[in-house]
Parts: sequence; structure tokens; C-alpha cells
Amino acid sequence: MAQSSTAIRTIKRDTAYVWEGRDKRGKIVKGKTLAKDEPSLRAELRRQGVAASRIRKQPQRGRGGKVTPGDIAIFSRQLATMLAAGIPLVQSFEIVGAGHDKPAMQRLILDIKADVEGGMSLHEALARRPLQFDDLYVNLVEAGEQAGALEGMLDKVATYKEKTEALKKKVKKALFYPTAVLIVAIIVTIILLVFVIPTFEGLFKDFGADLPAFTRMVIDLSQAIRSKTGIVLALALLAGGYAFFYFKKRSRRMRRTLDQLSLRIPIIGPILNKSAIARFARTLSTMFAAGVPLVEAMESVAGATGNVVYENATLAMRDEVATGTRLQRAMENVNLFPNMVIQMIAVGEEAGALDEMSGKVATFYEAEVDNSVDAMSSLLEPLIMAVLGVLVGGLVIAMYLPIFKLGQVV
Repeated sequence: MAQSSTAIRTIKRDTAYVWEGRDKRGKIVKGKTLAKDEPSLRAELRRQGVAASRIRKQPQRGRGGKVTPGDIAIFSRQLATMLAAGIPLVQSFEIVGAGHDKPAMQRLILDIKADVEGGMSLHEALARRPLQFDDLYVNLVEAGEQAGALEGMLDKVATYKEKTEALKKKVKKALFYPTAVLIVAIIVTIILLVFVIPTFEGLFKDFGADLPAFTRMVIDLSQAIRSKTGIVLALALLAGGYAFFYFKKRSRRMRRTLDQLSLRIPIIGPILNKSAIARFARTLSTMFAAGVPLVEAMESVAGATGNVVYENATLAMRDEVATGTRLQRAMENVNLFPNMVIQMIAVGEEAGALDEMSGKVATFYEAEVDNSVDAMSSLLEPLIMAVLGVLVGGLVIAMYLPIFKLGQVV
């Protein structure tokens, strides 16, 4: 009966406590521990030979922000490391949860721990949180549980999440730098047009002479921005931007069109292509190594590519493979993958080492993305400086042209 009541109590969600006390040698010790309540924690500390002098709940800093894919990648590695060290699953959740600095992530881990203590399998507890753990993640964990090799599978999951997140960061780096500089250039130009150009405009009114066409154009642009037309234009741009992102999230046809266009953009397009191929190969390698049948794995692979064009192609390949077509032939039919990738997949199929060959393809293209991002950054730096020079320098020249003309007349 006592055991039953204890089991019921452990289902309740634990709370993180920060404590301070003295051990058997009189030395001051501090720590952070999960417990159902303060009396339970005091009893546990006494059992460990610690006389607690102060116990308080760990302060929560706001809601703790949003749980990011990077947080899930770190959590996966921590959990894999704990299990590999022989620490039981529930205790691993307790250690990782109590030590996490982000309250939102801590709540997530403790909720999963409570579900597992309540009798759920790990993959069932993860499946209840689809926003943080996608089908691929859940399927891999389920395969590890069924095979009795959860710690090994979690290590594969952790490696997969780390590599995919690293690849995403590289692609974001490639897109962020030029976008950020372009935004700064636009902001600087607007500041000059709104605050600096009007000063020169008042000065030029005293000249009593016709202004150069270029100067007149810049002044007219400044007046338009400062007028109601400029305000209406700014509001229209904001509304257009909101509508763009709103429909982008909800319209698959729009996402497909944008993804098609992005793959054709010079310099950036090849990086996005290589990134999608790397994700395809990395996910295929991880799923196949986990023992997931190829047809079932292809659906998760499609969602992991990060591009609607490659996603649709992968789903088409899945349908062909389901009818008995070899994966190599299906890849050739979609006419999207480089010949090297197709041949390596063919070798993997022939040798019965599809996971190993897919992993090599992923490693190669991840390195290609890294090199391409570095090369693009080197190429864009002088180009961006030239664009900034044209924008800011053009405005400066436009304002000083009348002064130069006046000097020539004098």
C-alpha cells in the first residue's frame, strides 16, 4: 500500500528548489534539486547527510522564452550522455531539468518526466508535444525503445539534431549578412532624406537659380517621404510585408513558388540547393540506420529537407519506391539531384550500406555549404560596400552639386 501511494505521488510534477546547508564534516554545501515539496527535499537531504539551513524555490525569470530547435538539440545530447553513463531515464530528466537555465525548457523537460513516471513510454511522451518534437524525432526514439537500444538511438538523434542545426545556422548566416546590411542602408538613406536633405533644401532656396536635375530629384524624393504620401507608402509597405508573411505560412503554393525562385537566385541559390541535399541525405542516413523501412523513412525525409521543391520530389520518390522502383531510379526521375549523389546512393543500395553512403553525401554537402557561405561572405563584402557608397555618396553628391556650380559661377 505504501508503494502504491508513493507511485501516485511521483506522478505529480516536481519543483526546482535551491538549497544551502552543512554536510557531515560541517562544510557549507549548496545545490539545486527537484522535489515534490519542501519537506520531501529536507528528508532527502537528511538521508544524504546534509542539514539544510535554507531552502527556496528556484526563481523563474518570466516565461523563459520560446523553446528553440537549438534547445532541443542540446537536450538530446544531454539525455544521450546521461543514458550512456548508465543513469536511469527518469533521473536523467531530473538532472537535465533541474540544471536548465531557461524556464520554458525546464517546464518542458519536467512535464515529459512526469508523463514517463506516470507510465508512458518516452516516444509517447514526446509525441504529445509536436511543436518541439517532430515525427522524425518521435519515430527514431520509438525505434530505439523497440530495439532495446535507446541510449544508442538517442546518440544518433543528438548527432542528427546538432548537424542539422549547424547547417541551418550556416544558411541563415549566408542570408542574414546581406539582408542586415541592406536594411541598414535603407534606414540610413531614409534618415538622410528626412533630416539632412531638408536643411540643404532651405539653403538652396536662397540661391535663386535652377538646381541640377539630380539634386531636384533627391529633394522631390525627400518631400514625398515627409508628406502624407510617404506615410501612406510606409503603411502600405508594412501591410504588404505582413500580408506576405501571413500567406507564406498558410499557402503551400506560395511557399513552393518562393522556394523555386530562391533556388535560382545567383550565389544564394546553389547554397540552398546544397543545404536541401545535405538535409535529405543526413535524415535518410539517420532513419535507415535506425532500422526504419525506406518507404516510411521517406516521409520524414521529405519534411526535413526544408524546401517545398525537394519535399514534393521526395514524396514522389517515396511513391515510386513503394511500387518497387529502386531509390536510384526514383532520384533520376525527379531530375533534381546531382549525378554524384545518385551514384553514391546507387552504390549504397548495391552494397547494402545506404545509411553509410547517405551519411557521406551529407558530410560532403555540409562541408560544401560551409565553404560556399565563406566564399559568398568574401564576395559580398566589397559588393555591399559599393552599394552603400552609391546610396550615401549619391545623396551627398546631389546636395553638393549646386554648391559646386555656384563656386564655378563666382
